[in-house]
Amino acid sequence: MNKTELLNKFSKDPEERVVLARVLDQMDRAQTRSIPCATQFLSPAQRAAAEPLLAACGHPRHLFTGGCEGAERTICVFLPDWQEPEDYDPAEELSAIRAVFPPNAQLSHRDLLGGLMGIGLTREKVGDILVLEDQAQIIALREAAPIILSQFDQAGRYRLKLEEMGLSQLTPAPVQVKTIHDTVAALRLDAVLASGFSIARGKAADLISSGRVSINHRECTKGDKAVAEGDILTCRGLGKCILKTVGGQSRKGRIILEIERYV
Repeated sequence: MNKTELLNKFSKDPEERVVLARVLDQMDRAQTRSIPCATQFLSPAQRAAAEPLLAACGHPRHLFTGGCEGAERTICVFLPDWQEPEDYDPAEELSAIRAVFPPNAQLSHRDLLGGLMGIGLTREKVGDILVLEDQAQIIALREAAPIILSQFDQAGRYRLKLEEMGLSQLTPAPVQVKTIHDTVAALRLDAVLASGFSIARGKAADLISSGRVSINHRECTKGDKAVAEGDILTCRGLGKCILKTVGGQSRKGRIILEIERYV
């Protein structure tokens, strides 16, 4: 299939098609020029859309990296035949910047991202923003680093002190999860979502039908959609949970679940 046929098969959304077209462009560039080529940052949903597209292209040599372990936003790097994934250094494409602010500032991810957008950066140039007690660690495309270092001097009403840091110095906050044990009559999205977020099944159904829920970062509006062990469920406004284990049946014939909800 040519590029247009691939895009027609894998996406109908205009914005997503633009992202996927750029992914294909970088794949072709790496193969033609025999050099590593990277996309800009992809959201989890965009990555989920790109992965089946790359499978249809014959699994070209590539890797996803966000600069630190567990990064949500990642770039896709296409590798030439002569380069192994373990030999690729993410610092070729990514930079990390420490932004220090007063401990009482209590700046949020939204405050920092808003400040970065305010200096003219687009979202695809900025990766994860790790917010700590008195600083934020910003992962960005290397090309965006000079702009951040020279222009990003304030977030909210607080001044920032910036310095470049190594990717190896990044300190992601430990993931905090709440383990939920429950039973459901069937492995339907509405039932598992209700268990994972401790809400009524009717409310779960409303959230799904309104387009706020995704399975493995792909939007799903069908409450009876089957889910499976390992699936990631996300809901705008509520967060994320993972169906860790599908066990046997309870005495009443219901399916036993173990769910981890991110808190």
